[in-house]
Amino acid sequence: MNNDRRGPTVRDAGPGIGAMKTTYPTMKDLVAAEGRRLRDVIAPDLQVLFCGINPGLYSAAVGQHFARPGNRFWAALYSAGFTPRLLAPPEAKLLLASNCGLTDIVARATAKAEELDTAELVAGRRRLERKVRRFRPRWVAILGIGAYRTAFGRPRATLGPQPEPLGSTGVWVLPNPSGLNASYQPSDLTSAFRKLRTVVNS
Repeated sequence: MNNDRRGPTVRDAGPGIGAMKTTYPTMKDLVAAEGRRLRDVIAPDLQVLFCGINPGLYSAAVGQHFARPGNRFWAALYSAGFTPRLLAPPEAKLLLASNCGLTDIVARATAKAEELDTAELVAGRRRLERKVRRFRPRWVAILGIGAYRTAFGRPRATLGPQPEPLGSTGVWVLPNPSGLNASYQPSDLTSAFRKLRTVVNS
């Protein structure tokens, strides 16, 4: 394991971006990011707590949720009306102003979600349940049907609202927004996210 703890290389993002910088992790950064955790973006009584499977190495290296280029999470949030403008990964804390938050089922970063075994996903679900009891969001939205089926022991679950809540919190499953999920195009993701937004607004 590479123990180099220097941060990722930072470069100017180019014209039109203003003062914002874009981080580009090197291969050493990615190797060193394995097992790292991201800080939750969370507060009590949110409308929606979005819950990823676990951080990828790119996101862990730069310390930002859904940061890998090609991930459609932030665009889907904006297109579905959860945020007033398209947020960039470094702006994740601004989600709280929209009454939304971020967490993961499993905290540790891996190169692929498939590296997580059943026991780890189930343990992550239990931690999520404790977190939900503490912060009491109206909805928790799991971003990935496969991870939900395994973590919650629901092998036949489908996307959308789930019949069993976590206490007083409803559970909704959304498609994984990763760019590697070719089954869902941007318009499909927008439609799925918008269904949840419609319920939140009702």
